[in-house]
Amino acid sequence: MTEDPFVAHRSLLFTVAYEMLGSATDAEDVLQESWLRWADVDHSQVSDPRAYLVRVVTRQALNRLRTLSRSREEYVGEWLPEPLLTSPDVAEDVELAESVSIAMLTVLETLGPTERAVFVLREVFELPYGEIAEAVGKSAAAVRQIARRAREHVAARRPRMQVSRSEQQAVVERFLAALRTGQVRELLDVLAPDVVLVADGGGLAAAARAPVYGAELVAALLARPDRMVSAVWLNGAPAGRIEVDGQLAAVSLVVENGRVTRIHAVANPRKLTRLDDPAELAR
Repeated sequence: MTEDPFVAHRSLLFTVAYEMLGSATDAEDVLQESWLRWADVDHSQVSDPRAYLVRVVTRQALNRLRTLSRSREEYVGEWLPEPLLTSPDVAEDVELAESVSIAMLTVLETLGPTERAVFVLREVFELPYGEIAEAVGKSAAAVRQIARRAREHVAARRPRMQVSRSEQQAVVERFLAALRTGQVRELLDVLAPDVVLVADGGGLAAAARAPVYGAELVAALLARPDRMVSAVWLNGAPAGRIEVDGQLAAVSLVVENGRVTRIHAVANPRKLTRLDDPAELAR
């Protein structure tokens, strides 16, 4: 029997939904809703199942995103994307790894729902403007304009410098080693002077409710010797998994010029349920 197109393209569909929502939990809900709609369709009438399914998932994700936008306004403290455990293989596709990075997903949060959908479908998945127009309910001309604005918006906010995988890994290892010792001096050696720490506890775990700026303040906050630190791959990049007094946190880093310039720390337990099984992502 031929494999059902939904099953064959599930990794792609999950990736589309996750990049639009920044939440694996919500992405799974969107896939479930999309599967129910797919089950009601006469598959013999669908000429391009992949394109059709991407449209369905996009529409469902847009509906979910508009709902989430309201609830996120009431979120306690800073909101960060839900981290995913990934295999090192994801990093081999540089564009995919960048698109699912915590840093990029955080930038995408600053786009409106339609802008975000257009950016993801065009810049990440390289869909034709006509297909995107069908998915978001706009004309192809309007989609071109939205894509241009979204590109400019993202370009102005994404990390200024891209580093090699080897440099990223080396700096992350230095940072994690400094965390293990809990020594302020060692942390200061790996932190950029203007480093920013953004933490997400969601009101459910201890975490700074506003960004912390500057190496000395960040180092003082992180300098604790009583923690378990391990290296993991999150969202296509080297990262850290930290446990303090039974509380888990996932830490993703932005690196520039051999130092850490931005730290994203997710401690909200509802966002840390997918750190044991690698997510299957695809473009």
